[in-house]
Amino acid sequence: MHVNIEDSWKQELTTEFDKPYFKSLTTFVKEEYATHTCYPPAGEIFSAFDHCPFDKVKVVIIGQDPYHGAGQANGLCFSVQDSVAHPPSLKNIFKELETDMGLPTPVSGNLDRWAAQGVLLLNATLTVRAGEAGSHQKQGWEQFTDVVIDTLSRKRENIIFLLWGGFAKKKGRKIDASKHFILLSGHPSPLSANRGYWFGNKHFSKVNEILVSKGEAPINW
Repeated sequence: MHVNIEDSWKQELTTEFDKPYFKSLTTFVKEEYATHTCYPPAGEIFSAFDHCPFDKVKVVIIGQDPYHGAGQANGLCFSVQDSVAHPPSLKNIFKELETDMGLPTPVSGNLDRWAAQGVLLLNATLTVRAGEAGSHQKQGWEQFTDVVIDTLSRKRENIIFLLWGGFAKKKGRKIDASKHFILLSGHPSPLSANRGYWFGNKHFSKVNEILVSKGEAPINW
């Protein structure tokens, strides 16, 4: 079946799109978007892939669900549309960036600038019904994004996976640690961060140290 996704990813995942679970998922998502307000906008469901081709991926950040508030989600995990107020987790990401690398909090919470440099900002579930967190879970997205992670793990090497919180750690349990880098931390949500599980992880500087050691350009966070 036809899926409107960036060409290199289409080539890697094409057999997935014809599997029964993905056809069922597609039917579900189309029905949801036709009958309810859903996020992100339909044209941005695969934004994480469209901004970051398969062979350009250097870093993977795993999120869980798109934001379910009006105008927030743009298809990249933790990211929001330009001019939208920064949600709590994103605020804490920017706070850690400031203490780790001395970078001031940016005006825009749109992380497409990271994606353009090879950071795959992957939510486990790519869609959500407005105002209903987790409403599109267990419909097939998790299986699809597991395949995405597995394909990267098998076919690429020296990717840096940032696993923030218990959900992301579980999602990344099959990553081949013998050929990739895995950095673990608590989740940037206030609940986790205020308990001491997020701040001070220095993941952003660690990523750049690894990239430079491998002869790659560092990320301009």
